[in-house]
Amino acid sequence: MSGFASTNDLAEKIVSFDELGLGLYGYTAEGDPNSGVVIGDDSVLVVDAQATPRLAADVIARVRTVTDKPIKHVLLTHYHAVRVLGASGYEGAEIIASDACRDMIVERGQQDMDSEIGRFPRLFRGKESIPGLTWPGLTFHKKMTLWLGRREVQIIHVGRSHTAGDTVVWLPKERVLFAGDTVEFGATPYCGDAHFADWPATLDVVKAFGAEALVPGRGRSLIGKDDIAEGIAGTSAFTADLFAIAKAGVAKGASLKDVYDEAMSQMRPKYGHWVIFDHCMPFDVSRAYDEAKGLDHPRIWTAERDIELWQALERAGGAKSGEITP
Repeated sequence: MSGFASTNDLAEKIVSFDELGLGLYGYTAEGDPNSGVVIGDDSVLVVDAQATPRLAADVIARVRTVTDKPIKHVLLTHYHAVRVLGASGYEGAEIIASDACRDMIVERGQQDMDSEIGRFPRLFRGKESIPGLTWPGLTFHKKMTLWLGRREVQIIHVGRSHTAGDTVVWLPKERVLFAGDTVEFGATPYCGDAHFADWPATLDVVKAFGAEALVPGRGRSLIGKDDIAEGIAGTSAFTADLFAIAKAGVAKGASLKDVYDEAMSQMRPKYGHWVIFDHCMPFDVSRAYDEAKGLDHPRIWTAERDIELWQALERAGGAKSGEITP
């Protein structure tokens, strides 16, 4: 078989480090996983650690261009390896996550690590420096407030969407939101561990913040109400369209292969230009199909299951090589 759609994408992405407000930055990279930076009176919070300590070093280097304050906290918006395995690069930082996120690390962290590293080698440059799974030293239930001196940082588990543990970081005074993968912009949502039925309500929560700047999980920083509305609407439309196709297919007894073919046919014209479309769709359709059949708790992805799915759906004529991954 040909490799995952991510395996041939070796081109470096251009990193942007955008100031969203005084001491607030979005680290984005043309559809690769984003990070956020919050500078307080005496220390720094980083939102999402990146995939490896080597990649975390670039985030740290950007931080050092604007402050010499120590990075004392790293917040994990959810458990996926591309977000968390770089945490050891932030020496001495407290790792924070929701209790739901930690539960998912316990349940499936190792399988997810093995699966994601196998899917997309470029995003795991320097993987030999990863010491193992990332474990939060501080967890919270639903909501916590972190005070960085006089700067208030609200950390909120907003509900199930991209995963069961999705967390956002909200700066109420500055009206800046780091949304994690609850929202994507110009990048295909990865839905392999998603909760499609819950995603709309979670997006309603995100919308209700009334943010004036928002950093999505992938894609450029969004500035202003119109930009943010477009990002939320795009994520909502993609997930709703896909789940509707899956539910219709299940209702008439269609196979996963048939639903995948139908989804690719219907969705490519509208979303096919989005980053990671061809890579994400096999995993997205599989999860949507499972949920449409009544499986609320996502099945665990393993490296073996990844390959079996990819081979089966490639034979259906669906996936293409040459992109990055979820």
